[in-house]
Amino acid sequence: MATQSFPAPLSFGSAAIGNLYRPVPDAEAFAVIEAAWAAGLRYFDTAPHYGFGLSEKRLGEALATLDPAGEAVISTKVGRRLDPAPLADLTALRQGFVSPEPFESVFDYGYDAVLRSHEASLKRLRRDRVDILLAHDIGSYAHGADHAERMRQFLGGGLRAMQELRDGGAVVAIGLGVNETAVCEEVLDHADLDVILLAGRYTLLEQSPLDRLFPLCAARGVRIVAGAPFNSGILARGVRNGLPAPYEYGAPSADIIARVGRIEDLCAEFGIPLAAAALQFPVRHPIVEAVIPGIATKAELGAALALMSTPIPESFWSALAQAGLVDSRAPQPA
Repeated sequence: MATQSFPAPLSFGSAAIGNLYRPVPDAEAFAVIEAAWAAGLRYFDTAPHYGFGLSEKRLGEALATLDPAGEAVISTKVGRRLDPAPLADLTALRQGFVSPEPFESVFDYGYDAVLRSHEASLKRLRRDRVDILLAHDIGSYAHGADHAERMRQFLGGGLRAMQELRDGGAVVAIGLGVNETAVCEEVLDHADLDVILLAGRYTLLEQSPLDRLFPLCAARGVRIVAGAPFNSGILARGVRNGLPAPYEYGAPSADIIARVGRIEDLCAEFGIPLAAAALQFPVRHPIVEAVIPGIATKAELGAALALMSTPIPESFWSALAQAGLVDSRAPQPA
């Protein structure tokens, strides 16, 4: 199985610089990448879907200046092709992005589509290669009733293309970029993967991967990158000061609000920001190599760096488990 090193636990997710939910000026996008580079971040994750190519273009342009030696570790994704959309309103919110790029993203996990997507990403990123190639949003979470058909297309075509790219040395590692555990287990029944970028499933609010996925990955040598450590924002803002932020892109249930409140109260007892505990929790597990919070501005980057370096005593993690607020199987002090 291929190997790929992750330079540091805190990494840079590039969806926001693809104009996620709001326009981001070019200068602001460059500034946050530049600040991340200056702060020592060296792993950057992106995707063609993020701004319909805009995120990759901006990341590529910035790193061409900041990283001429190609030191950065970059992951991008396949599974969505970019089709021309000449009649699109480029000032409107489209598929979550306000992008000037005249394209729309369409799911396609076929063999040829994956190869074309990889080639187009290299051009936008201004790179001879990317390190990690991930299949984007395969699974029931994204496709619902269409999951079985999408999976047949992927296993019969796109996966083979990814394996050939890895075997030929075009990429170092392949894997999945998804929001659910079940599809990871399903694909691992058919293929050797190197990396899984798992968003929102191993956080202070959910540890379901401890049941089967993490033991399976440990046995197979698969590394985990934890995305969405704040579960769409509720673990960053908390619930004790005003209306809670979204949970899983929607309004949180009463049960979730109550649980976040209990975690937030325990953090207050220890003098720890809830967001610091949320950001540091995933990387305590030895299989989790990196965590990717949403970073849109230099201010958000600075906050993430401060949260990641906030001292948290081991007694806090023990107290979380003893209170039944996290799974007792989560890594605890020796």
